[in-house]
Amino acid sequence: MSIDICNESEYELDEKELSDQSEFLLRRLHINPAADLSIMLVNEVVMANLHERFMDEPGSTDVLSFPMDELREGTADELSAEGILGDIVLCPAVAERQGIAAGHSTDVELRLLLTHGVLHLLGHDHAEPEEHKVMFGMQAQLLAEWEGERNRRDQV
Repeated sequence: MSIDICNESEYELDEKELSDQSEFLLRRLHINPAADLSIMLVNEVVMANLHERFMDEPGSTDVLSFPMDELREGTADELSAEGILGDIVLCPAVAERQGIAAGHSTDVELRLLLTHGVLHLLGHDHAEPEEHKVMFGMQAQLLAEWEGERNRRDQV
């Protein structure tokens, strides 16, 4: 499993933690170990440019996902196909504001956004009420499982 992280933002973060969470998510979603994922952290100017260019929406946003090989999650019995999962672009400045509004840290918000981005790469969406229910249910479950994993790891 190849996970590339490029932090072009001013935000200092634990890249190993981001990589560990990514690996956890991909294992949990039964993604083939030969799959590649790229994560980029950018400032608001870069994010606004990407948001306008690819989503035709003005201003910055928190996370954008760019699927490549349109991989879908596997199962315990059959992993996903090999290939390039895609790119996730995160904006820590937006994540910081959202974290404050939600009453948690920027790091917690970035973990949520990473999970959200991975689900989008795997074809999940939240435009329709039923899609929203499924995607946000999966997101909450994956985040809870990751927090449990982190807590167990920190106690060792």
